[in-house]
Amino acid sequence: MNERAIGTIKAPSKPISMMYRVYRYVLPGVSAELEALRQRALRIPDPELQTQALASLADKRFHCQGGSVYAILDPNNRDLLLPLIVALQTISDYLDNLCDRSTSLDADDFRLLHRSMLDAVDPFAELTNYYALRKEQDDGGYLHHLVRTCQKQVRQLPGYAAAQPEVSRLVSLYGDLQVYKHIHKDLREDKLLDWWEQHKEEYPELRWNEFAAATGSTLGMFALFTAAADPGLTPERASAVRKCYFPYVCSLHILLDYLIDQEEDRVGGDLNFCNYYSDTEEAAQRMGMIVERAREDIRHLPDPGFHRLIVEGLLALYLSDPKVGEQGDVKRVTRSLMKHSTLARLFFRVNSVWIRRIRA
Repeated sequence: MNERAIGTIKAPSKPISMMYRVYRYVLPGVSAELEALRQRALRIPDPELQTQALASLADKRFHCQGGSVYAILDPNNRDLLLPLIVALQTISDYLDNLCDRSTSLDADDFRLLHRSMLDAVDPFAELTNYYALRKEQDDGGYLHHLVRTCQKQVRQLPGYAAAQPEVSRLVSLYGDLQVYKHIHKDLREDKLLDWWEQHKEEYPELRWNEFAAATGSTLGMFALFTAAADPGLTPERASAVRKCYFPYVCSLHILLDYLIDQEEDRVGGDLNFCNYYSDTEEAAQRMGMIVERAREDIRHLPDPGFHRLIVEGLLALYLSDPKVGEQGDVKRVTRSLMKHSTLARLFFRVNSVWIRRIRA
């Protein structure tokens, strides 16, 4: 059976039912959450912190829209999951802005900032001054508000005790990546390679850039939040959920993001994990392999139809981006990945274009 009943409502496993819920619940819900956060950000006293908070809310709202799709897997807990996903994703996007446009290149500063994400997924963690190692200090309680929102929501998830170690593991890897990719350009690659040495035996089929990409995704965290809505969740099942998402679904997510940003990153001198493939053919071959492994892994999850739609939706969302048409190499990889497009992916591609028009 492709759809599992949750209470009296089934988890969506068909594109039309998923997109109905996206338009009916996700987009309006995310807009309301982000508007409330925007009003808070407008009251941030420090001008630089305010600028980056507002920019993350405006420019990266699609991250929250995409992540919040997980809230409709369990409609009975949608009002619990959606604020949690938006708050954690907003922390991620805000800190990414702070590090990308940082007034420092201090690894300790970046690590302390990302401690807020670790505290956010620990329901009883004590908050600290996450800005202690930078000159900008006064955010009017904005980051603490986001952390407390996450803590409040995870405390209400009945299965979260089983999920927390797996969530924290992914958040810790995410924080490591953000530290190493934002330090001085001359140090980044060496630090990332040293970090890979600590993990490569666990992921022998991956290359270092593909592992690093996987650590940059929040999707595994969101899948675990949804799993934790089940009071019967066990540590073993939580571990299985994490393994079904990490590394392949997560790696696909971020590699697609980097794929379409290659020209932007080249101009800006930013690190891009897709640049470590020797040519277009190799990029298409490796990413094609990751797509197939992602599809295989999600077959082992409850509600595999829903998670299959996540994978197809990722391909549709990123490969329909207008930036693809402006880059010849990216267009060639896109044609390869879309060669055997499923009807679901084509449906999501059309909807992705439409959602972008709404956002614009």
